[in-house]
Amino acid sequence: MEDLPRLFKKFKEENPEITEAYEKLGGIVHNAGPLDEKTRALIKIALSTGAGLEGAVHAHVRRALAAGVTKEEILHAMFLALPTLGWPRMHAAWTWAKDIIDEQ
Repeated sequence: MEDLPRLFKKFKEENPEITEAYEKLGGIVHNAGPLDEKTRALIKIALSTGAGLEGAVHAHVRRALAAGVTKEEILHAMFLALPTLGWPRMHAAWTWAKDIIDEQ
């Protein structure tokens, strides 16, 4: 829980049943199919990039690195967003990923 944003920690403390259900759903869908850990991590990064979610990019880059995904693989997943999402969205996600990669 130490990597979670302060406001999410507060929400979790004040709403434990909602948070528990949310985390349970996340675990169920995470393990519901044949994709390996690395592929799931890269998909989560791509989804977070596409949605423009800075906190999610930070979280999923941390998790991807912990799962053995290389920084080059993470950045490549983001670069693939460029033709579809455009420069601003890809570049924003790149800066968010670099926040985490550069602190490693």
